[in-house]
Amino acid sequence: MTSKEINIEFEDAVERINAHTEPFPADFLLRLYAYYKKATNNYERPSSRTPIINAFKTNALFQIQQISEDEAKQAYIDLVKNYFLYRK
Repeated sequence: MTSKEINIEFEDAVERINAHTEPFPADFLLRLYAYYKKATNNYERPSSRTPIINAFKTNALFQIQQISEDEAKQAYIDLVKNYFLYRK
């Protein structure tokens, strides 16, 4: 898949997540957060008012630091597809 195709699928996956109105599991949200930040090259520090949430977000980012932007986009896409495929 080309970078352009990955970008299109990534944007579609982001829209699908943003349009979803039910709550997501916390572990799923952390993975989405980390992949999204890496995919968009957003290296700002987590900004939650709760220190423990910032720690979890930082840890999630640390765990994926070795992957590329396109790999992060593909992981985000796969995560979204699997969530909607297997949710009840």
